[in-house]
Amino acid sequence: MSDSRYVIDEMTAKDTWRIFRIMAELVEGFDSMSKIGPAVSIFGSARSQPSEREYELAETIAFKLAERGFSVITGGGPGIMEAANKGAKRAGGISVGLNIRLPHEQEANEFQTVSLDFRYFFVRKLMFIKYAMAYIVLPGGYGSLDELFEALTLIQTKRIKRFPVYLVDSSYWRPLVDWMSKTLLDHNAIAASDLKLFNLVDDPDKLVEHISWCEKERCYLFSEDDPRWLIGPKT
Repeated sequence: MSDSRYVIDEMTAKDTWRIFRIMAELVEGFDSMSKIGPAVSIFGSARSQPSEREYELAETIAFKLAERGFSVITGGGPGIMEAANKGAKRAGGISVGLNIRLPHEQEANEFQTVSLDFRYFFVRKLMFIKYAMAYIVLPGGYGSLDELFEALTLIQTKRIKRFPVYLVDSSYWRPLVDWMSKTLLDHNAIAASDLKLFNLVDDPDKLVEHISWCEKERCYLFSEDDPRWLIGPKT
């Protein structure tokens, strides 16, 4: 007996008509997201609480971005996503929630000015990538890591133009970066240049300033070795 929670298992005899559901999500997403202007996608744990530092940090960053005229895109749920949507809305900016239907954890937060619902993760992830000119990843779990490494893979393989990727809170991300710098590099699984595809950042003002610079100067036109890509602690 199939379990309706597992979307991929449903791709059987009904594949043909499911294509139209996927198409409908794509069309709705393209139509809504094409109107939001320059945007930044923000990721982080759904489990973060308002009393925690990373929640306050996400709200502050989103507020400052919205003040600069950037739309803020999140996954629409609680935790870091809620904080970012809250900050953007508080600043009077466009606060986008790309909500996903899940059996637990994910409930749409109340701070979205643009709200879209998705059944399929891959359609939702396309919207994060296509309409963002930067990625900000705060402390998070599997979902945040998934978005981070998909973006890095697409940039590394040149399937998309390079845009800045920021890991906020160096104390949280440093062990992962050290593992990448040592284990992955030692096994020749990545190149040394791949470690320059992201920034470790602790200062919200420096982060927002770098994003503003990147948008103004069209940083994706710069060479991969241009030192202006890098800010914050060395990776």
